[in-house]
Amino acid sequence: MNNALITIREKKLGLLIRDARMAERRSIKECADAIGVKPGLFRAYEEGRRAPSLPELETLVFYLKLPITLFWGRETMSDSPLIEPLDTSRLIALRQRMIGALLRQERNNVNMSIRHLSTETGITQARLNAFELGERAIPVPELESILNVMGSRIETFFDQNGPVGQWMTSQRAMQKFLELPEEMQNFVCQPVNRPYLELAMKLSDMSREKLRSVAEGLLDITL
Repeated sequence: MNNALITIREKKLGLLIRDARMAERRSIKECADAIGVKPGLFRAYEEGRRAPSLPELETLVFYLKLPITLFWGRETMSDSPLIEPLDTSRLIALRQRMIGALLRQERNNVNMSIRHLSTETGITQARLNAFELGERAIPVPELESILNVMGSRIETFFDQNGPVGQWMTSQRAMQKFLELPEEMQNFVCQPVNRPYLELAMKLSDMSREKLRSVAEGLLDITL
């Protein structure tokens, strides 16, 4: 992803951020406060003059109760109720360091030098070093550009274990539940059916040989 493509991505990301904020009826100041930046910087994000980092984007979707994949065009916005913002400064700083460490690990895994990565992305070596050390937030379009060169996927950098990650996991689980046929949803929601679900979970953990043994035992009983 060269500089021209990064600029295009910044503009598109800005439009998506503004659309998400307007859909949830939140002001620029409210969203800026939620992710710990000044309103002027958040406005620059919406106008595509600057781009948020992945931790900032994660915190924004957590605040707006939206799926993060909205910004990659695979899901629609959620109608879930809004929640109060997190302690954003600490969370974002921690995620920034984690992403930097992951980025360095990915680069080492593909045996790529900082110099080569700089040449391929057009991002200076000093800036890349600051990203990897967690000293500087990585704007999402630049992170995408870096990962594209390394053959990595943005999804592997999403928060997994923090409060935002846990929320996103629950959102994915809810989405999968809603994709089930209505009769299956009704079955799952009935408390009386819980023993059957627990049995199914236990059976799913068994090896093929163990399942075969159980099936043979049931046949012996019924014959």
